[in-house]
Amino acid sequence: MNFTSSDVNQSSSPFCLLGLGYSYNLNTCVLEVSVILFLTILIISGNLVVIFVFHCAPLLHHHTTSHFIQTMAYADLLVGVSCLVPSLSLLHYLKGLDEELTCKVFVYLVSVLKSVSMASLACISVDRYIAITRPFSYATLVTPCRLRVCIGLIWLYSALIFLPSFFGCGKPGYHGDIFRWCATSWQTDPGFSSFIVALLYAPATLTVCFTYGSIFRICRQHTRKITQRHARFGPQGNERGERGEGCLDKRYAMVLFRITSVFYVLWMPYIVYFLLESAGLYCHLVASFLTTWLAISNSFCNCLIYSLSNSMFRKGLGRLFTSLFSPCLELDCCTEGKKGPAPPSQRPAQAC
Repeated sequence: MNFTSSDVNQSSSPFCLLGLGYSYNLNTCVLEVSVILFLTILIISGNLVVIFVFHCAPLLHHHTTSHFIQTMAYADLLVGVSCLVPSLSLLHYLKGLDEELTCKVFVYLVSVLKSVSMASLACISVDRYIAITRPFSYATLVTPCRLRVCIGLIWLYSALIFLPSFFGCGKPGYHGDIFRWCATSWQTDPGFSSFIVALLYAPATLTVCFTYGSIFRICRQHTRKITQRHARFGPQGNERGERGEGCLDKRYAMVLFRITSVFYVLWMPYIVYFLLESAGLYCHLVASFLTTWLAISNSFCNCLIYSLSNSMFRKGLGRLFTSLFSPCLELDCCTEGKKGPAPPSQRPAQAC
């Protein structure tokens, strides 16, 4: 194959998706490196905190949804670790790697991990729907063994659905477009894009909309019935417990609904651009970069929303920081928990 001088100049010229922010002194795209490194640090640190809090707060394991949330945290943590690849590439630390293979593997891994998050959110909504619509048979329907099988199927399904991208079926996403080959030579395919939307995006979105819509409708009906009963017969002994249980279910569903809503708000621009670009209606490198990394930023938003919305998680986070910065206080608490509180005269003076 013959290369013209323009091709050589193009291949040797700096490649920045945003078209600006290139530093000739640092020989890198400063703006893109800054955005990706900033998100990478946030994603890794935030999800590490979530994982540690779940290990340090046993009360968070009382809900079966905690298994799916931990799955999302591990998947999002791996997304953050994977984002080190474009960062190191922009900083010219991966010069010896094959650009085409690195691009395909990176895009495949991030697509699989985000698919795990999306499928986990759909499973969480189904779990809460079963808990509210079938409270008496919930324990027999949702068992630890079935949860483990479900999580395993989520990973397997996500790995299989993007596997055709290695066999010439098209690009499954724009996560690797910081590589020149990814952005210019690897194109999306309308058939493969429709395949992903039909088997992943659409079913997950419809499941979430149906389940949470039903949950809030049932909670509203439950609250209305209790209010009507109170108006007709006056306050009863078990009314406070029923109302408290209903409010607790609704509050927990609201926490999960916020996480799901933010996920789809951040991912919807990416999905819309993915469909438009695949159909050949709109194509812009800046739009692909912004929508892609906006969607990836959701990997940090999940842990942020959960920490702000769940009081039990905040207590676990407080215990984690207490154990980190006050080791002797944690040791005294563990000793008192095992032996019972000691009288004031027998308590040793604390000296940290």
